[in-house]
Amino acid sequence: MVVPCYNEVDNITASYEEIVEELGDLDLEVIYVDDGSADGSLDIIRGLTEQDPRVGFISFTRNFGFEAAFSAGYRYAAQPWVLHIDADQQFPAAEARVLIDEAQQGYDAVFGVRTNRQDPLLRRWGTAVFHHLAQRVLRVEIPRGATAFRLVRTDLARRVVDLELGTPYFMATVPRLTSRYTTVAVGHRARERGESKVGFRFLASHAVELFVGFTRRLPGVAAGLALGTAALCGLLAVAAGTGVIGGAAVPAALFVVLAVLTAVLAVGVRYLVTVGAGQPRPRQFYIRETSLHDRVDPADLLLDERPVAPQPRRAEVTS
Repeated sequence: MVVPCYNEVDNITASYEEIVEELGDLDLEVIYVDDGSADGSLDIIRGLTEQDPRVGFISFTRNFGFEAAFSAGYRYAAQPWVLHIDADQQFPAAEARVLIDEAQQGYDAVFGVRTNRQDPLLRRWGTAVFHHLAQRVLRVEIPRGATAFRLVRTDLARRVVDLELGTPYFMATVPRLTSRYTTVAVGHRARERGESKVGFRFLASHAVELFVGFTRRLPGVAAGLALGTAALCGLLAVAAGTGVIGGAAVPAALFVVLAVLTAVLAVGVRYLVTVGAGQPRPRQFYIRETSLHDRVDPADLLLDERPVAPQPRRAEVTS
């Protein structure tokens, strides 16, 4: 189980207790990924690691974001399956059984879909618009209604993470690697403690990364608009030169043309940003502290502070 958390000091102990109570009969490894928390979350996680050998942790050097947090957990999970559940407890741990049962039908990934979603209305509407644009308009293949509450073969999850895409988006990458994925309805509940870290800025940024990184329809539309606008400019020039139009019509038409070209330019600039993101850059995350010393790649450590075995003392030579 991978449990990303950022400033979830009020939820970590409760999430651990629920996981153990509901799923403790399974062969569990629980990896908490601390995404640069500043509220004491790491202290509680260290305590859980000391009291339960099934618990491990990864702590980042700073806040790298949600995608980086679960990616670290996926990369260093030791079990053959990864179950992703957030620390906010909005997905009951018991619902993991539903994902597990479905995975036994031969799937590589099973995504939970919220029933009776307990989130603010604006966020629910935003998600609905996002999925409509992604799937219906831009034709991006993502599991319909899928959430971060998911069960994935570890080899597949690790393969997605190791692609190191300039605009990583896990749910849109899985369908590019396998067709054996599905969704299943799971329960959902309101957050009881702490504040949600998912705001408009996060959702908008995540949506742009998906729209730019996983479809060619958007640049196609932009190119079509550019060509159409160029043709319109030519017609306006001819019409103005022959006296067919004049007066206020010409400036108005020019403002329309300018608006369209500005929109096209914005799309083009965003794609240039995406191209730049694919160039050499820092790693997706850096780890400051971890209990998983035996498996963490030194390249993911900002400072390699892994325990070093003491060197045997040389015997003194006496004469």
